[in-house]
Amino acid sequence: MSKYFKTSARPVSTKILVLVVCLAQFMVILDVSIVNVALPSIGHGLHFSTTGLSWVINAYTITFAGLLLLGGRATDLLGRKSIFIVGTAMFSVFSLMAAVSDSQMTLLIARGLQGVAAALMSPASLSIITTHTAEGPERTRALGVWASVAGLGASSGALLGGLLTQGIGWPAIFAVNVPVGLAVVLAARRAIPDHEPRDIESERHFDALGATLVTAGLATFAFAIVRTATLGWISTGVLVPLAAAVVMLAGFIYVERSVSHWPLMPLSIFKVQRVRWANTIIVLAYAGLFSMFYFITLFLQQIQGHDAIIAGVSFLPTTLGVFFSSNRASRVIARFGLRTTAVAGLLLSAAGLVYLSTVGPGSDYFTGVLPGLVLSGLGMGTTLVSGTVAATQGVPSNEAGLASGLLNTSRMVGGALGLAVLSTIAASVTRGDVALGHAVATTDGYNLALLLGAALSLIGAGVAAAKFGGRTVVPVVTLATRPVREAERVAA
Repeated sequence: MSKYFKTSARPVSTKILVLVVCLAQFMVILDVSIVNVALPSIGHGLHFSTTGLSWVINAYTITFAGLLLLGGRATDLLGRKSIFIVGTAMFSVFSLMAAVSDSQMTLLIARGLQGVAAALMSPASLSIITTHTAEGPERTRALGVWASVAGLGASSGALLGGLLTQGIGWPAIFAVNVPVGLAVVLAARRAIPDHEPRDIESERHFDALGATLVTAGLATFAFAIVRTATLGWISTGVLVPLAAAVVMLAGFIYVERSVSHWPLMPLSIFKVQRVRWANTIIVLAYAGLFSMFYFITLFLQQIQGHDAIIAGVSFLPTTLGVFFSSNRASRVIARFGLRTTAVAGLLLSAAGLVYLSTVGPGSDYFTGVLPGLVLSGLGMGTTLVSGTVAATQGVPSNEAGLASGLLNTSRMVGGALGLAVLSTIAASVTRGDVALGHAVATTDGYNLALLLGAALSLIGAGVAAAKFGGRTVVPVVTLATRPVREAERVAA
């Protein structure tokens, strides 16, 4: 595919298309993490209880995770450009609603609606890249940018949240999405081609039963996992929704396999080995890395007494690590292969989490925390790029939205499940060590949780080594700009 493509009027660079969709993806992922450091201010301003405050995050993540597959399939059936623009416009409107909220209920509703919009935007953004860039160097470079932007959104949330909350106030963390979202909508109308491949036959039918079962099942599953933090794993309030989720998800698989003639999620996509195992790796990686942000943020504020802005700035090395490694990951894949790159990223993540698991109440930031944050950032960026490339290779163009929906679902479910499990373990250790004092007991809980997160990354590295095949080199160019002729020479 040429460096330029034509829309209705004049040629538009593919670089502009990638920039537009990646900016939207940055907003979506940023809104998962930016809220954390603002929670105390939100709780004080709207009089949330401790339990109620957690739903400022959960209302977004549950609807986001629960609707991602549906959003991914909608992009394939209803048009990628249309779904992307509609989702981004909705996200801007509901962000404004959250920013001006003057009651708990209004804010929670706005956050839930943001999750609905995000579930449309995120798979559409990745699907647009995979269907409007040439397979080979151009596409892998674009996928690398998309993955690195997603990593930056996750890692920079603490920093931006701290700056906006302390400098302007908590509504700013939502209001900032409005002008950015409107700019993306206007640019998308121009940058994204109107013509795109679609499954015309499937457009005439929609798997309503499958959509209902998978959405309700994933949302109920996420709801049950989130409640373990306050109710415990064996409470009725957790076991009942977990059982209901299992029944609905089993029903979904049965419907897709035996009932629906036009399934929402064709199970044949799992015949692509790299798609199957790449999503497994992303679940494991995010389970540990998302938890790392949560535990270290609490450690810096509750144990070491830093304010929101200092805690946010403390994560800047992680953000820089993600940016650096994701920017180099394409070159590493080209030289050493996808398997080696994925294993290296997961090992770096594990090393960072192991280092952070040694922090104590008296730890110095520069020797006790900083090296672990840098290693985790380098690992995250490398893992995201290699995982994204693996999860989208070999997928037919009419299922690109489905593949991207699966990838994003893996991220969200992995993060939610990992945080729920590890925070429950950390709380149990803290209760058992309470005689040692609050600071020591709390840190002991964080230490074990971070060490278990490292173990998850190590398992992911083992999966990548075993299932990504031999040293298969993907023809990739660096994310830095190169002439198109050079890219074509490398591909050849």
